[in-house]
Amino acid sequence: MNPSPASAASSPPLLQVTDLVRHYALPREKLFGPPPSVKALNGVSFAVQAGKSMGIVGESGSGKSTIARLVMALDTPTSGRVELEGRNLHTLSKADLRTARRDFQMVFQDPYGSLDPRQTVARIVAEPLEALAETRRAEQRERAAETLAAVGLRTTDLDKYPHEFSGGQRQRIAIARALITRPKLIVADEPVSALDVSVQAQVLNLMQDLQQQFGISYLLISHDLAVVNHLCDDVCVVFKGQIVEQGPPTELFHHAQHPYTRTLLSAVLHTPAGGALRAA
Repeated sequence: MNPSPASAASSPPLLQVTDLVRHYALPREKLFGPPPSVKALNGVSFAVQAGKSMGIVGESGSGKSTIARLVMALDTPTSGRVELEGRNLHTLSKADLRTARRDFQMVFQDPYGSLDPRQTVARIVAEPLEALAETRRAEQRERAAETLAAVGLRTTDLDKYPHEFSGGQRQRIAIARALITRPKLIVADEPVSALDVSVQAQVLNLMQDLQQQFGISYLLISHDLAVVNHLCDDVCVVFKGQIVEQGPPTELFHHAQHPYTRTLLSAVLHTPAGGALRAA
């Protein structure tokens, strides 16, 4: 059961991102000069409550995927904090971070490239459990079968390989892999952008159903405002490494204040996906 608005507001957030900065050094232009740098993020802060969804929206190069990598502790911030249930993920030891990963998992953009074609579905889905090294192979297979059923696939699919599935089914497998540790947070980086429009809604509806069933929080990275409008309780608009506007999607998309947000809206409302926004 998701927490009520009152209890969610009074409880500490599941995920707290504070003043996140990430600069990347570039090759030196002069032999004795300092190396130039790119400011991918410059002071990003937001919070995600348990059982809720936060959308991070922006065009390519805005910094949104850098946020995803830092939240997943796949990269190290120049400064700032990423705290999951009060634990700073970037100060944990390798052993503690490995254990903590049961609570946060990731779904990647490309369902074709994110699944190892040489592995069976059973091995792919059970991979996070194997990494934690806390369960035996028989239990891992049993958990994989249960999780496949939760995402709408059959237990008979366990011994198949990724090439035997459609794009939408592959993304369900990727979601099952993220779900198997029963995480509290799933970071989804453009999870439906590689799928046909007809399949996108199916996957988004699945994510909503899983959220209601398991109380998962999502951090959804997307360039598609219609997708974010469908799934998220709150939205951050990222432009040149900074959050320029934040709010509930219905309020933000219909009463946008920042020129960049209005530019994104004008683009999506001239595409077929824009119908989801017009109907909101």
